[in-house]
Amino acid sequence: MSQSVMQDGKIFVGKSIKPEYLDLSLANRHGLITGATGTGKTVTLQILAEGFSRAGVPVFAADIKGDLSGMAEAGQPKDFIAKRAADIGLENFEYKATPCVFWDVFGQDGHPVRARVDDMGALLLSRMLELNEVQEGVLNVAFRVAADENLGIYNLADLRAIVNNVGERSKELSTKYGNVATSSVGAIQRRLLVLEEQGANHFFGEPALDIWDLIRTAPDGRGIVNIFAADKLMEKPRLYGTFLLWMLTKLWQLLPEVGDQPKPKLVFFFDEAHLLFDDAPGALMDRIEQIARLVRSKGVGVYFITQNPLDVPNSVSAQLGNRVQHALRAYTPKEQKAVRAAAETFRPNPDLDTERTILELKVGEALVSMLENRGEPSIVQRTLIRPPEGRIGPLTEAERKGLIAASPMYGKYEQAQDRESAHEILAKRASETATEGESTGGGWLDSIFGSSKGASGRKRQGVGDMVTRELERSFARTVASVIKGIILKSIRLR
Repeated sequence: MSQSVMQDGKIFVGKSIKPEYLDLSLANRHGLITGATGTGKTVTLQILAEGFSRAGVPVFAADIKGDLSGMAEAGQPKDFIAKRAADIGLENFEYKATPCVFWDVFGQDGHPVRARVDDMGALLLSRMLELNEVQEGVLNVAFRVAADENLGIYNLADLRAIVNNVGERSKELSTKYGNVATSSVGAIQRRLLVLEEQGANHFFGEPALDIWDLIRTAPDGRGIVNIFAADKLMEKPRLYGTFLLWMLTKLWQLLPEVGDQPKPKLVFFFDEAHLLFDDAPGALMDRIEQIARLVRSKGVGVYFITQNPLDVPNSVSAQLGNRVQHALRAYTPKEQKAVRAAAETFRPNPDLDTERTILELKVGEALVSMLENRGEPSIVQRTLIRPPEGRIGPLTEAERKGLIAASPMYGKYEQAQDRESAHEILAKRASETATEGESTGGGWLDSIFGSSKGASGRKRQGVGDMVTRELERSFARTVASVIKGIILKSIRLR
């Protein structure tokens, strides 16, 4: 039986004893792609992204190794691809490029991606900085003070300034916001220094990424695939995980409720998903579970890609209805447990030993179970995954630069901006306070005894003023007496 890449609102995934499809109307019920290194997870991600694009659905995908970028160019004819297409009965298979836009936190392999610090919020930032509960409390105070005093926290310089300001005003602020430990202020500043050394200053700032720029279609109606260069960012895994969680949070906050739709508004692929869950505190896990549960009502589908199915907590895994399981290895008890757990997540097939099959899968094969009918999972089947239409492997540097320059987003984010915000405002306040002290102060004695102003605004004579004036008078009398004595003495000598 011949097949096509798209058929009746479904994406053709591959062939088992029957064609396996991902139903677009159920694609926002999320999904999971797992398997050991080199078993074909990236190709599966690519064919799904191509299918969504062809259906007019925009995609955001993290590109960990750079391989995913190749889908922006048509694939190259190869014997094994042609054989795969023939084996699964893929009708009229052609090599075809997919419209892509490239993004990069560091602005080297794509358009710069930035976020404002106050937009990130204290919870996500605390996780990125690995703060303890007390330090997180101080950071919350800093964010609250900034909001109450209309101080924009756009970049790390702003955050440093407001945290330092809160530390200096700790006694004043403690009655309104709670205790501010100076030791915690120092710890936060040290963590910010580490974050800066990891390149986070590239990420925090303006112009901030407009989430709506990710939800775009090409002139021919295909969805744009937004490819996020994550190879360098993987050296800073906390920054990577927090950034992608921030994006999901923004989508959840900004997109309107749409309920079930014929197809998603956006599909989000989160590679190396374990980085999102590793050592996540309770409050953060609650946020992740909440987003995974609710973001589908905004028309967003989230697909996690990871090596081990145990990387995803049960509370989140239970919400991932569309599943593709590539081969796993089981050399250790922990790996055997992972294989068993993966097998148990599928709807059983009486004709298939799922646990054993996971160990026997070849490269390009997978166990597939997709949601069907009213949302129930299909019986798991051993499936030969279809070949991608785009190139398998990365773009060249010249190809990538050419596509970036021709992108509809080019020029919008390339130049960083630095508006007046917390850093500048607080520096200005400090300067004005210092100037006022110099112009109205009563000298060193006033710094000890103090002075005040009357109701009219005029400066009252404080103790320091009186002592200073009396010293000046005494000094004048002494000088006059000395001069008088010298004059009298000179007269007598004459």
